[in-house]
Amino acid sequence: MSSQATPTLRLMGIGASPGVAVGHAFILDRKRIRTPKLRLAEAEVEPERMRMKTAVDLSDRQLAELKEQITRTEGSDHALILEAHRLMLHDPMLVDAVNQLIVEDRINAEWAVRRVARKIKHLFDNIPDEYFRERRSDVDYVADRIIRNLMGQVVDEEVEVPAEAIVVAHDLPPADASLMARSGRVAGFVTDLGGQTSHTAIVARARETPAVVGAGRASEQISPGDLVAMDGTRGIILVNPTEEQLQSFREEQRRHQEAEQLALATKDLEAVSTDGFRIRLNGNMEFLEEIPSLLAHGAEGIGLYRTEFMFLDRKTAPTEEEHYRAYRQVLEAMGGKPVTIRTLDLGGDKVPGKTKHEKEPNPAMGLRAIRYCLSNRELFRVQLRALLRASVHGNLRLMFPLICGVSELREARSELEACRTELGRAGVPVGKRFPVGIMVETPSAAMIADRLAQEADFFSVGTNDLIQYSLAIDRQNREVAYLYRPLHLSVLRMLETIVHAAKAANIPVSMCGEMAGDPLYTLVLLALGFDELSMTSGQIPAVKRFLRRVGRKDATELLREAMELTTAEEIERFMRTEMDRRFVDTPEPAAAHESPGDTPSGRTTG
Repeated sequence: MSSQATPTLRLMGIGASPGVAVGHAFILDRKRIRTPKLRLAEAEVEPERMRMKTAVDLSDRQLAELKEQITRTEGSDHALILEAHRLMLHDPMLVDAVNQLIVEDRINAEWAVRRVARKIKHLFDNIPDEYFRERRSDVDYVADRIIRNLMGQVVDEEVEVPAEAIVVAHDLPPADASLMARSGRVAGFVTDLGGQTSHTAIVARARETPAVVGAGRASEQISPGDLVAMDGTRGIILVNPTEEQLQSFREEQRRHQEAEQLALATKDLEAVSTDGFRIRLNGNMEFLEEIPSLLAHGAEGIGLYRTEFMFLDRKTAPTEEEHYRAYRQVLEAMGGKPVTIRTLDLGGDKVPGKTKHEKEPNPAMGLRAIRYCLSNRELFRVQLRALLRASVHGNLRLMFPLICGVSELREARSELEACRTELGRAGVPVGKRFPVGIMVETPSAAMIADRLAQEADFFSVGTNDLIQYSLAIDRQNREVAYLYRPLHLSVLRMLETIVHAAKAANIPVSMCGEMAGDPLYTLVLLALGFDELSMTSGQIPAVKRFLRRVGRKDATELLREAMELTTAEEIERFMRTEMDRRFVDTPEPAAAHESPGDTPSGRTTG
């Protein structure tokens, strides 16, 4: 379709995988099928239950085949998602509830599956963690598969995607997203649903394919063949752009490709300011497949390895051996570079095997993270034993989430030492003592950072929660999301307090929240004196580029001026203006500073 045939339509979504893409829309119609609703005679009840069992068994075989196919080409991590779907198929919470409706309400299996799936999805609404809340879509994937098999419809239809297409869909099952991304024919993904932690986002980032998710009714507003220009960083979608807009996007695409080439060329250069202050740039990760991209973009280590994916849609918790294998793979893949593994950031409503699904009044402030682990010691010890065993295979750093006080840290470290002793007595090899740090993500931890620094080997600031708790806002609530301001003066003062406490105790201080990967805040973090920043692979080159073009003394002066302002809007406007004035056209300096600079060394006890 010509760009002049239809007026340009501008859509906004969530930038889920960085990069710019231009191509023609390929609409993937995977919308939910219409569910038939029938009442059964008494004699039809038992045959209907058998029909349900047949559909579940067929669905299980299909998923097993898909899992094998993806394991061969993509590796085991993405295949874990399909294994989780297989477990859901046989979960009594689904199967028994469906059979109960068939028997008691005498309704057909399709209708019963849809009703139960809707009820299960409601249980996810109260989960504070975005990653697990996104798993609502898994319930739909499994329910749709069963219903299609009940109705005798084609389930896993192979789709021939045109070259350089922008795939537009209401939502994408993980198998579809993975197989299409692997084909190399997809220029970008656009979906109506999803967030930063949806399957489409995870797969797209692993494959370095631009993606915009959560775009509302994009699949209805975009027609097949429409020319689409999309920005996977800012979440912008232009449908049938003007020539001027198209030229702008292609120029942005060219700059992104140049930045990617520069990233490959400069991946071994240090992120060091013009006056010699060294900052390590690490990567955030969840799946093993993300490591090649992180290394290619210059990650010097893993600053945050989230382990919650192992609990995805399971009926039972992972075994110690499963934990161990996962950690060993990552440590070995990083080849001696530091890997910071965060212990489970779970809440009571997202742990497998839990039969009660009572909603907590305020789950974001309820029994979660280190609190949950200390309330469920054996689950915690399983992970700690696996980490100790895996430490033989690489450069491990351990991190406890949501620490609010010294007593929690002491208790968690005591459990770690008890596990070390237990393994030693059993003759199980463990590595040498490794650094044990904490996530600083609550105002209470920030306020007593000086005390915590005496007992932690390093700090890692989780700005997502720290800002949310400090400003008393829920980022997922559209009514108040605009209040989420990283440059709020109270946030800057807290960051200053945390860094000063770490420096005084001579322990490293890093940041692994979203703020770390946004170049707008790079000068602020340099001025504050952070030793390490951790982010997604695509963010590393831009942050490194800014760091290598400015001196810390200059950044410190800018921050001092900014903190004399009052509102977040004033501070943000000031920083944007200064960045535009000073750094937009400044050339990248030669690799003049390749020494470590003045980063303090941390303790190595733990």
